[in-house]
Amino acid sequence: MKRIQFGPGRWRRAITLAGAPLVAAALLSGCGTSGGPPTLTWYAMPDNGGAATRAQQCANASGGAYKVDIETLPANATGQREQMVRRLAARDSSIDVVSVDVVFTAEFANAGFLRPFTAEESGRLTQGMLPAPVKTGMWDDTLYAAPFKSNAQLLWFRKSVAEAAGVDPTSESFTWDEMLKAAVSQGKQIGEQGARYEGYMVWINALVLSGGGKVLQNAEAGRDATPVLNSPAGLKAAEIIGNLARSSAAAPDLSNAQEENARASFQAGQGGFMLNWPYVLAAARGAAEAGTLDQAVVDDIGWARYPRVLPDQPSAPPLGGANLGVGAYSRHSDLAAQLIECVNALPKATQYMLDEGEPSPYAASYDDPDVRAEYDNADLIRESIAEAGPRPLTPFYVDVAGAITQTWHPPASVNAETPEKSDQFVADVLAGRRLL
Repeated sequence: MKRIQFGPGRWRRAITLAGAPLVAAALLSGCGTSGGPPTLTWYAMPDNGGAATRAQQCANASGGAYKVDIETLPANATGQREQMVRRLAARDSSIDVVSVDVVFTAEFANAGFLRPFTAEESGRLTQGMLPAPVKTGMWDDTLYAAPFKSNAQLLWFRKSVAEAAGVDPTSESFTWDEMLKAAVSQGKQIGEQGARYEGYMVWINALVLSGGGKVLQNAEAGRDATPVLNSPAGLKAAEIIGNLARSSAAAPDLSNAQEENARASFQAGQGGFMLNWPYVLAAARGAAEAGTLDQAVVDDIGWARYPRVLPDQPSAPPLGGANLGVGAYSRHSDLAAQLIECVNALPKATQYMLDEGEPSPYAASYDDPDVRAEYDNADLIRESIAEAGPRPLTPFYVDVAGAITQTWHPPASVNAETPEKSDQFVADVLAGRRLL
C-alpha cells in the first residue's frame, strides 16, 4: 500500500494553526508585461510546492486572464500574522490572495483587510465543505476567507499500553480521567503541548468546549466580549490539566513541550497516549522507512477520537487549518476571487491532501480511493474535523489567547482558582487595563 513519503521538513508543521511544513513554495511566473495579463500575488504558507502547483494549474486554465506569483510567508502563524498585518495596514495593493490561519480570520475581516465574498461566491466556495472549517472563515455572517486546508487533533495511543491497562481508547465514552488513570497504572506518559504558545491554547480551549463551556461569551463583541472560563467546564478543564501535570504521566518537559516534543516522547519507551495532529502516523511510517524508528513502534500506534471530558458528552476536537481571502486593496479583486475558487476546487483540495499531508475541508475528499489508501484513519479525520470546536472567533484573539496561556502556565500550577484569575486577566487586557 502506498504511503505518504516525507522529505526533509515534510511533516514538520507549525501547528496553530494548523500546520505548515518548512519548505518554501517556488515563484510561479514573472510580472506581467505592459498590456499583458495581470500577475496576481498570493501570499501563501510554506509547503512543498502544492500551493504553487494548484496556482499554476489555475493560471493555465484561465485562458490567459492572469498569471500568479507565490510569495512565501514565515513558517509559524505568529510570523505570518505580523507580516500580513503590517502590509495590509499600509494598504498594500500587491496582496491579491492571502493565506490566513483560522484563528486570525476574524481579526483580518474586522480590520477591513479582506474583501468579503459575495453570496454567490460564498455558495460556490463552500459547497460540499465540512461546516466547522467554513465557520472559521465567517465574520458578521459573511464569508471573508474560504477554507484552504483543515485539521483536527486526534488521540494517539500505544495499543500495548491500552491493552495492558484494560482500556479501549476507541470507545465513544473514553475520557481524560480514564486515560490518566491508565497511563499512571502502566508507568507511561501522556504527550501534550504545555509550552506557553498557541498549542497550549489549543489544549485549554478543547477541554473547555468538550466540557460544554466556552472561553468567551459574545466573542463577536470584540473588546466587550465576556470571558467565561470560571464555569463548570472551565473548572473541569483546570482539574484535568493540573492533575495530569502533577502526575507521573506528565513528561518532564511538559511545560516546554510543543507538538514535536510530544511526538518524540510518544514514540519512545515511555509513550502511552498523545494528543496531536494527523501528521503523526505518516511521520512515524516515514521514520520507519528511513530506518530511524522501529517498525514495531509504528505497528503499536492506534488512533481514536479526541477523549471526552464528560462521559455523556461528545468531545470537541481541536480545529486547525488555513483560509484564503482576497486582499482588500487588491487592484484585481475579482480575478483574485476567481483564483481562490479555482485553487480551492474539490479535486485540488483532495490532491493537496495526498501530496502535502494536509487534510481537506471537503467531506467528499475522504471517500476518494487514493485518500483511503493513504489514510487508514480517513473516516476519523473527517469526523473529527466535522465536529471540531474552533478557538474563539474574535478580532482580539491574540490578546485573549495570550492572557489565557499566561495565567494557565505552567500546567502544574493550574488549580481551581485558575479559571477565575484567567477571566479577570482576559477582561483587563481586553479593556486596556493591563498588558500582556
